[in-house]
Amino acid sequence: MNLSKLLLCSGLAFSCLTAWGIDVLEFNCKRSEKGYTEEYEMKMILASGAQKAKVFLDGRDLDHSDVFGAQVVKSITIARPNILIAIEANFEPEEIMGVSYPAGNVLTNITLDPVTGKYIKVEKIQGGILGATIGNGTHISEETCLPSKMPYKSK
Repeated sequence: MNLSKLLLCSGLAFSCLTAWGIDVLEFNCKRSEKGYTEEYEMKMILASGAQKAKVFLDGRDLDHSDVFGAQVVKSITIARPNILIAIEANFEPEEIMGVSYPAGNVLTNITLDPVTGKYIKVEKIQGGILGATIGNGTHISEETCLPSKMPYKSK
């Protein structure tokens, strides 16, 4: 009974985020692959006015640029019951341990259902060190992300 109430309340909370003026969402996430499990915190700040959408993993801003390339959170969209996140990364050509890699890019589309915790990441990799090591094309992975706090309004 408590689980069904929790799911209902979570569904109601996440279904009306923009109507309530909510702009910050926080999750505890877990990814497992090949016997290795990693837990991390994810914080999302929805776009509003001049503020662009932001995603932070363990406090690290995913919008990042340096001499090796750039990564940008393109959008966070509330599409009931899901949260959709689009991220784009571009990498400059590089040489590592005598091996040259061409420029590359990764387009990431994430679908997160905050009620069930189902997090599906679809990455389209083209070129670069990732294309050479993981392979060019579409790669799909699944994780779990559950709300760690009720959504709230920043400042």
